[in-house]
Amino acid sequence: MKKISLTDCHKEKLFQIPLFQELPLNIKHSLLDKLDFVVYKADKKEIVVMQGTPCNKLYVLLEGKLRADIIDGLGNEVMIEYIIAPRTFATPHLFNPNNMLPATFTAIEDSIVLMATKESTFKVISEDPQVLHNFLCIAGNCNICTVSRLKPLSRKTVRERFIVYLFEHKKKDSLVVNIMHTQSQLAEYLNVTRPALSKEINKMIREGLIIMEGKRIEILEKATLEKYI
Repeated sequence: MKKISLTDCHKEKLFQIPLFQELPLNIKHSLLDKLDFVVYKADKKEIVVMQGTPCNKLYVLLEGKLRADIIDGLGNEVMIEYIIAPRTFATPHLFNPNNMLPATFTAIEDSIVLMATKESTFKVISEDPQVLHNFLCIAGNCNICTVSRLKPLSRKTVRERFIVYLFEHKKKDSLVVNIMHTQSQLAEYLNVTRPALSKEINKMIREGLIIMEGKRIEILEKATLEKYI
């Protein structure tokens, strides 16, 4: 990765991330003086940080998109999620005693990443109650996301994994799911092959369980699908 300067546009995006939202103007001005950071440009397909690396930095994606993958206990590569700017990533692991990064983060398009030292980040968090509050909220949300991510992977069949995915991503009191992935990406997310996923989706459509139009899926037989989860 190549070091670059922090631009005014980057500063605006830095203050859009949940960690630094709703801060008074004077705090924003002093924050950059307190943070010890470097900004990098990552080219498409370039690895930003590897799984198993000590997490001793605050990582902020200012521009672009990253893909997070883990190597499981069987040596399989499993796609976890996409990180879309602007947002932090791997944040809860920063102050974890066993603070190894749980995934490899790869740029899937040209991206800009800010990395601030653990010590300077702790100083910023400890000195401002709003930043501390934001950090605790982020940590809590990350734990919820991890549980949500593991639910489909704990299922054995393609159908069960897909149905769990639908129920995890549908809005409350709605039977419509707007999928954020392409079918290839969704297959990777569920750790199944694309042909197997496509075959199962088409089978569920023929059985009258769902309707699919592009990335929009409507659940027709909620009670039947719930039996699989």
